[in-house]
Amino acid sequence: MPRSKLVIGGVEIPRGVRATVNLELPKLYNTPTNLPIRVLRGKKDGPTIFISAAIHGDELNGIEIIRRFRKLNILNRLRGTLILVPIVNVYGIMTLSRYLPDRRDLNRCFPGSIKGSLASRVAKIFFDEIVSKCDLGIDLHTASIHKSNLPQVRTNIDNELTFKLAKAFEAPVVLHSELRDGSLRSVAQESGVPILLYEAGEALRFDETSIRIGVKGIVNVLREMDMLPKVVRKKALKTPIVTKYSNWIRSNESGMLRTIKALGDIVKKDETIAYIDEPLGDQSFEIKATFDGVIIGKSEIPLVQEGDAIFHIAKLKDLETAENKIEYFNEDAIEQSEFYELNNEEIIE
Repeated sequence: MPRSKLVIGGVEIPRGVRATVNLELPKLYNTPTNLPIRVLRGKKDGPTIFISAAIHGDELNGIEIIRRFRKLNILNRLRGTLILVPIVNVYGIMTLSRYLPDRRDLNRCFPGSIKGSLASRVAKIFFDEIVSKCDLGIDLHTASIHKSNLPQVRTNIDNELTFKLAKAFEAPVVLHSELRDGSLRSVAQESGVPILLYEAGEALRFDETSIRIGVKGIVNVLREMDMLPKVVRKKALKTPIVTKYSNWIRSNESGMLRTIKALGDIVKKDETIAYIDEPLGDQSFEIKATFDGVIIGKSEIPLVQEGDAIFHIAKLKDLETAENKIEYFNEDAIEQSEFYELNNEEIIE
């Protein structure tokens, strides 16, 4: 939806302007705190999209994705408006924590309240000043602490628009994800703002492949929405694995985890994917896949307790086709130069 007037934090940003806005947040022990925002407005009409990262303060990949993305020359041809929020949880990142100082998960506190907890107040400001003024959002995440995620887009695949955009992103996997109460995606969707959730990598770590897929994915989505000019592609659009169901396999014993399968591996039902070894004994326990699928998340710490989540597996029907798709994505997932050359290729008006 074209917007001729955009005001954030009392600052009006006209078309054709790039601006930095610092939204005032609640003070922390009388120390002023701001939420830095970059706004890029094209000269021509187009949708308004926000791209956010670090809603969880220990999820860092998205910060680097936004930093690299905003330096692309192709953004000089932008139609519409981009609102970039590289660090939503400015409190948590200072202590490398997923949570806010009030020990709440910001992504369970939407739409928030100006009279509520610290997390609720931050959620309210972020939602009112940014999310509510947009037509679409792209929210960047990693796995939680001591876990890693295969690059994947989570969204409602029953929604024609978000499913089309999720496939255009070109992450290896598109996963149908149900809404969680209090999450940004849930409340935004109720307000008519669909969101793509990009999950990739590990908390407190940069993962180069995840970052590169993320930058390219955002550009792909903007091209699909006619916010950036089309280009002549050297390769065909990659078709991701699409799945509606996934489940975490949990440890049935405590001990030392010895994995024999990795992220992106295709597994069959009852196939052994890991062992749990007794640290002071000789016994080992097998961990088996409970259905045919692809590993999209896994634990990265070898110490496990009974009940710990070890492998996140997305269910598949056609393993051979899925394996071919994963191999296709791996062929050039880390070829940086080809993507950046797109800025110099012939532009189709």
